Amino acid sequence: MSMPNYRNLVTATALTSALLALSGCGQSTETAAPAAATAPASAPAAAAPVVACDRQCLIAATDAYVAAIVAHDPSQAPLAANAVFVENVTKKQPGEGLWQSAASAPTPFAIHVPDEINQSAGYLAMMTRMAPPQAPQGATPEQIAATAAAAPIEQPVMVAFRLKFDAEGKIAEVEHLLTSVREAQLVNLQTLRPGILAEIPAAERLPHERLIDIGVSYYPALDDNDSDLTFFAPDCERHENGMITASAVPLPSAAAIPGTAPTPATARDCYGQIESGTFQYIDRIENRRVFAADPVTGLVMGLSHFRHPMDNLPYNVTNTDGTTAERTAASFPFAPFDLPAAHIFKVGPDGLMHEIEAMGFTTDYNVPTGWE
Repeated sequence: MSMPNYRNLVTATALTSALLALSGCGQSTETAAPAAATAPASAPAAAAPVVACDRQCLIAATDAYVAAIVAHDPSQAPLAANAVFVENVTKKQPGEGLWQSAASAPTPFAIHVPDEINQSAGYLAMMTRMAPPQAPQGATPEQIAATAAAAPIEQPVMVAFRLKFDAEGKIAEVEHLLTSVREAQLVNLQTLRPGILAEIPAAERLPHERLIDIGVSYYPALDDNDSDLTFFAPDCERHENGMITASAVPLPSAAAIPGTAPTPATARDCYGQIESGTFQYIDRIENRRVFAADPVTGLVMGLSHFRHPMDNLPYNVTNTDGTTAERTAASFPFAPFDLPAAHIFKVGPDGLMHEIEAMGFTTDYNVPTGWE
């Protein structure tokens, strides 16, 4: 499926505007008076206080970083001189990876998660990049090798970024997760669900630390197959790489929604799905980092690394009618694999997760995280 061409959206003017918006990041808003007027000549001059990057500064810095990627020019990004960069669990240098392959600016499907307290920013978006065509689903090793060797083409890519800022408002750590997206999944990756970017009324916003705790709670709930360890709203709906993988919508209705994953007889709502035991194949979730929370929108973002040895089959899952079904190697034919992933949780004033937007990519089992 062809994607709109967004190259013209990133102009020199837009990039300049983003960089100008950054001019106050990490800088004092006060103008120092001459030393003679504020202290005796013998006293050392006081250092100007460093002001952390505020919410809008973090958003502007993220936009400038993304624009620099599309321009293929790290010098245009607010990077610290010694910035550490990891992309898809591999340590790289700024200018490599997506810096080389990016083909278009992000579409309107883009989410910012600025965190003033942690001085970090999360970002999830759709754009395009140049890459070999995807192998068909269920491809043989020979087909996979053939497509990997083919000439790159422009194709959709879902991206998730973690940006960590230093005391001067520069980006000291960068993490990218990238995954290609198949045509059937694009239907849910055109526009964001309305609730995600909706601002929380000021009087109803949860404290930053409470939002972080709620985000952190998601991972033990999955790992331990216990929904009571986290905070799902009854209407919680999770999308993964554009696919609806959990929803309160009953299956007969949801089955007609394009991009909805095929679902067996187990519960498909966020709470009941975990309780059914369907995620028992997840052995452990490592490198958990819930690094950004924005009380203004109630958004929380975390990165993690799922390990799936696929060595505990068969196991039983509970169906919605109370019966059990055995999941076997024949019905669940996957070799061991890892899934580095990003999750954005929309937490309402009620302290519950209403929307989850997630992405991830599969890789070899037990690979390093890139941060060792």
